[in-house]
Amino acid sequence: MFRNQYDTDVTTWSPTGRLFQVEYAMEAVKQGSAAIGLRSRSHVVLACVNKAQSELSSHQKKIFKVDDHIGVAIAGLTADGRVLSRYMRSEAINHSFTYESPLPVGRLVVHLADKAQVCTQRSWKRPYGVGLLVGGLDESGAHLYYNCPSGNYFEYQAFAIGSRSQAAKTYLERRFESFGDASREDLIKDAILAVRETLQGETLKSSLCTVSVLGVGEPFHFLDQETIQKVIDTFEKVAEDEEGEAGEGDAEAAAAPAEQGGGGAGDQDVAPMEM
Repeated sequence: MFRNQYDTDVTTWSPTGRLFQVEYAMEAVKQGSAAIGLRSRSHVVLACVNKAQSELSSHQKKIFKVDDHIGVAIAGLTADGRVLSRYMRSEAINHSFTYESPLPVGRLVVHLADKAQVCTQRSWKRPYGVGLLVGGLDESGAHLYYNCPSGNYFEYQAFAIGSRSQAAKTYLERRFESFGDASREDLIKDAILAVRETLQGETLKSSLCTVSVLGVGEPFHFLDQETIQKVIDTFEKVAEDEEGEAGEGDAEAAAAPAEQGGGGAGDQDVAPMEM
């Protein structure tokens, strides 16, 4: 991906009006393990894939608590994500101490975007190689934002970032219209199903994903592995039942013509091939 003299510095524009160092940082987000966020009117669910570097190592933490009403999921360089989550936590504490009220989610996202933008305009800095899904609840309701390494931010009903996230986006695009009125349990189920889409054939287990929830009257917290496994077992059982019913229907449909053909052959004593 060598770009001649136009990618050696983050402040150097290419003739086509592009900053390649920023684009490389955005590419680092695509290489990270998938992270998914969904929101309804009252709840926000964040989920991520637990990806270990080898069988001998544990996975790195990808979802962080910022405050009781804000959480963040990351994809990309985990070290950059830890630094930014610590900054967000500090901002939330300072606001709470100064104003004695929770920090609005939108204001925190703007501060985070401003911090990321500075790194695209200083030659002695590099852009943060991490994308963040910021979910929170404030007086105006539930929110889900995506913060990009370029300093841009967008609000979503549901979104997925990281490797193989396109499959999860396709699933979310088919279902997002029902998220607004969805219950807490339905959001969790859809988040886990979206995670399964990113695995591409790999069996989904509770050890492969982390899920967190926050909502009205429910501070940010992580779901334990047993709860996640119960949800996985529930929809896998439903899928098996549907396959079984479909198989029985096909067998009955195939048996009916065979019975009719057998009766005709017996009455006329004629071989089937001669008819």
